[in-house]
Amino acid sequence: MAGEKFNPGKAHILISEERKELLPPDKTIEYLDLDSNDVVADLGAGNGYFTIPIAQNINSTVYAVDIEPKMLDMLKENATKEGIKNINFVESDLAKIKLDDKSVNKALISIVIHEVSSIDYTLNEIKRILKPGGQMLLIEWKAVETESGPPLHERIPATDMLEILKNANLEVELIDLNQQHYAIKARLK
Repeated sequence: MAGEKFNPGKAHILISEERKELLPPDKTIEYLDLDSNDVVADLGAGNGYFTIPIAQNINSTVYAVDIEPKMLDMLKENATKEGIKNINFVESDLAKIKLDDKSVNKALISIVIHEVSSIDYTLNEIKRILKPGGQMLLIEWKAVETESGPPLHERIPATDMLEILKNANLEVELIDLNQQHYAIKARLK
Protein backbone atom coordinates (compact mmCIF):
# COMPACT_ATOMS: atom_id res chain seq x y z
CA MET A 1 0.00 0.00 0.00
CA ALA A 2 2.85 2.36 0.83
CA GLY A 3 3.57 4.71 -2.01
CA GLU A 4 6.46 7.03 -2.58
CA LYS A 5 6.88 9.70 0.12
CA PHE A 6 6.24 13.31 -0.85
CA ASN A 7 9.37 15.18 -1.95
CA PRO A 8 9.90 18.34 0.19
CA GLY A 9 11.51 19.94 -2.86
CA LYS A 10 7.99 20.14 -4.32
CA ALA A 11 6.45 21.77 -1.21
CA HIS A 12 5.44 24.87 -3.17
CA ILE A 13 2.78 22.74 -4.92
CA LEU A 14 1.08 22.24 -1.56
CA ILE A 15 0.24 25.93 -1.25
CA SER A 16 -0.41 26.71 -4.91
CA GLU A 17 -3.42 28.74 -6.03
CA GLU A 18 -4.66 25.74 -8.04
CA ARG A 19 -4.71 23.62 -4.87
CA LYS A 20 -6.45 26.39 -2.92
CA GLU A 21 -9.22 26.43 -5.55
CA LEU A 22 -9.56 22.64 -5.56
CA LEU A 23 -9.24 22.10 -1.79
CA PRO A 24 -9.92 25.44 -0.08
CA PRO A 25 -8.40 24.98 3.38
CA ASP A 26 -10.97 27.01 5.35
CA LYS A 27 -13.92 25.28 3.70
CA THR A 28 -12.32 21.84 3.99
CA ILE A 29 -11.57 22.10 7.71
CA GLU A 30 -15.24 22.92 8.34
CA TYR A 31 -15.79 19.14 8.05
CA LEU A 32 -13.77 18.73 11.26
CA ASP A 33 -16.55 20.51 13.18
CA LEU A 34 -13.97 22.41 15.19
CA ASP A 35 -14.76 23.72 18.62
CA SER A 36 -12.46 26.47 19.94
CA ASN A 37 -11.28 24.15 22.75
CA ASP A 38 -10.49 21.15 20.52
CA VAL A 39 -6.99 19.73 20.56
CA VAL A 40 -6.19 18.70 16.98
CA ALA A 41 -3.54 16.51 15.34
CA ASP A 42 -2.70 17.28 11.72
CA LEU A 43 -1.10 14.00 10.66
CA GLY A 44 1.21 14.50 7.69
CA ALA A 45 1.05 18.26 8.27
CA GLY A 46 3.62 19.11 5.63
CA ASN A 47 4.23 22.84 5.37
CA GLY A 48 0.98 23.73 7.13
CA TYR A 49 -1.66 23.97 4.41
CA PHE A 50 -4.33 22.83 6.88
CA THR A 51 -2.40 23.26 10.13
CA ILE A 52 -2.33 27.05 10.00
CA PRO A 53 -6.06 27.56 9.35
CA ILE A 54 -6.87 25.00 12.05
CA ALA A 55 -4.60 26.85 14.52
CA GLN A 56 -6.33 30.12 13.61
CA ASN A 57 -9.73 28.58 14.41
CA ILE A 58 -9.04 27.13 17.85
CA ASN A 59 -7.70 28.40 21.16
CA SER A 60 -5.92 25.21 22.17
CA THR A 61 -3.14 23.14 20.63
CA VAL A 62 -2.58 21.81 17.14
CA TYR A 63 -0.03 19.03 16.86
CA ALA A 64 1.65 19.23 13.46
CA VAL A 65 2.94 15.70 12.89
CA ASP A 66 5.22 14.93 9.96
CA ILE A 67 8.02 12.47 9.30
CA GLU A 68 10.00 15.01 7.25
CA PRO A 69 11.94 17.60 9.30
CA LYS A 70 12.27 19.91 6.26
CA MET A 71 8.48 20.12 5.99
CA LEU A 72 8.16 20.92 9.70
CA ASP A 73 10.82 23.63 9.32
CA MET A 74 8.77 25.18 6.49
CA LEU A 75 5.67 24.97 8.67
CA LYS A 76 7.48 26.69 11.58
CA GLU A 77 8.51 29.47 9.20
CA ASN A 78 4.94 29.84 7.86
CA ALA A 79 3.47 29.84 11.40
CA THR A 80 5.96 32.49 12.51
CA LYS A 81 5.02 34.69 9.52
CA GLU A 82 1.35 34.37 10.53
CA GLY A 83 2.12 35.03 14.21
CA ILE A 84 0.68 31.66 15.26
CA LYS A 85 1.89 30.25 18.56
CA ASN A 86 -0.45 27.32 19.31
CA ILE A 87 1.24 24.72 17.09
CA ASN A 88 3.41 21.95 18.56
CA PHE A 89 5.74 20.39 16.01
CA VAL A 90 6.13 16.60 16.20
CA GLU A 91 8.57 14.71 14.01
CA SER A 92 7.04 11.26 13.76
CA ASP A 93 5.92 8.60 11.36
CA LEU A 94 2.30 7.49 11.49
CA ALA A 95 2.96 3.85 12.40
CA LYS A 96 3.86 4.98 15.94
CA ILE A 97 2.62 8.54 16.44
CA LYS A 98 4.61 10.38 19.12
CA LEU A 99 1.53 11.65 20.96
CA ASP A 100 -0.02 10.44 24.22
CA ASP A 101 -3.05 8.17 24.38
CA LYS A 102 -6.36 10.06 24.23
CA SER A 103 -4.58 13.39 23.70
CA VAL A 104 -6.64 14.90 20.84
CA ASN A 105 -10.33 15.50 20.06
CA LYS A 106 -9.86 15.71 16.31
CA ALA A 107 -7.38 14.36 13.79
CA LEU A 108 -6.84 15.28 10.16
CA ILE A 109 -4.96 12.99 7.81
CA SER A 110 -4.89 14.62 4.41
CA ILE A 111 -3.52 12.94 1.30
CA VAL A 112 -1.16 10.79 3.32
CA ILE A 113 -2.82 7.43 4.03
CA HIS A 114 -1.81 6.06 0.60
CA GLU A 115 1.85 6.59 1.65
CA VAL A 116 1.84 4.77 5.01
CA SER A 117 3.45 1.37 5.41
CA SER A 118 0.33 -0.07 7.07
CA ILE A 119 -3.11 1.52 7.04
CA ASP A 120 -4.16 -0.75 9.93
CA TYR A 121 -1.25 0.38 12.14
CA THR A 122 -1.94 4.01 11.29
CA LEU A 123 -5.65 3.70 12.04
CA ASN A 124 -4.90 1.98 15.36
CA GLU A 125 -2.56 4.85 16.22
CA ILE A 126 -5.17 7.46 15.31
CA LYS A 127 -7.73 5.64 17.44
CA ARG A 128 -5.17 5.51 20.28
CA ILE A 129 -4.55 9.28 20.29
CA LEU A 130 -8.23 10.23 19.95
CA LYS A 131 -10.24 10.95 23.07
CA PRO A 132 -13.53 9.05 23.49
CA GLY A 133 -16.00 10.35 20.90
CA GLY A 134 -13.08 11.81 18.92
CA GLN A 135 -13.35 12.46 15.22
CA MET A 136 -11.04 12.02 12.26
CA LEU A 137 -11.21 13.59 8.81
CA LEU A 138 -9.39 11.59 6.16
CA ILE A 139 -8.82 13.18 2.75
CA GLU A 140 -7.52 11.16 -0.18
CA TRP A 141 -7.19 11.08 -3.95
CA LYS A 142 -10.04 9.51 -5.87
CA ALA A 143 -9.05 6.42 -7.84
CA VAL A 144 -9.11 8.29 -11.16
CA GLU A 145 -6.32 9.46 -13.47
CA THR A 146 -5.37 13.09 -12.86
CA GLU A 147 -2.47 15.28 -13.92
CA SER A 148 -1.30 15.70 -10.33
CA GLY A 149 -1.08 13.32 -7.42
CA PRO A 150 0.17 9.78 -7.06
CA PRO A 151 -0.07 7.15 -9.79
CA LEU A 152 -3.45 5.44 -10.09
CA HIS A 153 -2.17 2.15 -8.60
CA GLU A 154 -1.32 3.94 -5.31
CA ARG A 155 -4.77 5.49 -4.88
CA ILE A 156 -7.33 3.94 -2.58
CA PRO A 157 -10.92 3.96 -3.88
CA ALA A 158 -13.40 5.62 -1.51
CA THR A 159 -15.46 2.43 -1.26
CA ASP A 160 -12.38 0.47 -0.16
CA MET A 161 -11.42 3.14 2.37
CA LEU A 162 -14.96 3.20 3.79
CA GLU A 163 -14.78 -0.56 4.28
CA ILE A 164 -11.35 -0.33 5.95
CA LEU A 165 -12.62 2.33 8.37
CA LYS A 166 -15.81 0.39 9.13
CA ASN A 167 -13.70 -2.71 9.84
CA ALA A 168 -11.64 -0.54 12.23
CA ASN A 169 -14.88 -0.04 14.19
CA LEU A 170 -15.41 3.59 13.17
CA GLU A 171 -18.65 5.33 12.23
CA VAL A 172 -18.09 6.80 8.76
CA GLU A 173 -19.55 9.37 6.40
CA LEU A 174 -18.29 9.84 2.83
CA ILE A 175 -17.91 13.40 1.51
CA ASP A 176 -17.35 14.14 -2.18
CA LEU A 177 -14.96 17.11 -2.08
CA ASN A 178 -14.20 17.66 -5.77
CA GLN A 179 -13.38 15.79 -8.97
CA GLN A 180 -10.01 14.62 -7.55
CA HIS A 181 -10.54 14.14 -3.79
CA TYR A 182 -12.88 12.53 -1.33
CA ALA A 183 -13.07 12.86 2.43
CA ILE A 184 -14.32 10.52 5.08
CA LYS A 185 -15.47 11.75 8.44
CA ALA A 186 -14.92 8.98 10.98
CA ARG A 187 -15.87 8.89 14.65
CA LEU A 188 -14.92 6.51 17.41
CA LYS A 189 -17.89 4.33 18.37
